[in-house]
Amino acid sequence: MASSLTCAGVVWALLSFLCAAASCVGFFMPYWLLGSQLEKSVSFGTFRRCSYPVRDESRQTTVMVEQCGRYASFQAIPSAEWRICTVVTGLGCGLLLLVALTALMGCCVSELISRTVGRVAGGIQFLGGKCSCGARTGT
Repeated sequence: MASSLTCAGVVWALLSFLCAAASCVGFFMPYWLLGSQLEKSVSFGTFRRCSYPVRDESRQTTVMVEQCGRYASFQAIPSAEWRICTVVTGLGCGLLLLVALTALMGCCVSELISRTVGRVAGGIQFLGGKCSCGARTGT
């Protein structure tokens, strides 16, 4: 297999893939915020939640559903800020994964990644990382 990457490029490709995978796993997991409600442990992320309260109209009480799941629709996400966070973080993870997979392909295919393409890919990766991190930290 011929490669268009230097040793530093191969290390960058592998680290890029690991970081992109970690970002994507973090995006899909519902453990961004942990707490308790009605004496039950609860957690939720941008579009997933575990152990959430539901109004039981037959008994006129609030009961805890002890399972994980997505919100029923995009509009069911609790606030506009969380909806924006979901979109921005998803786009950031997508950009990171696209660049990481392209870099990994560069390890196997010669003449795939030039110096200019590497710099552009690094810039896209930086932008994707800023989108993902900025959305999680609220900046």
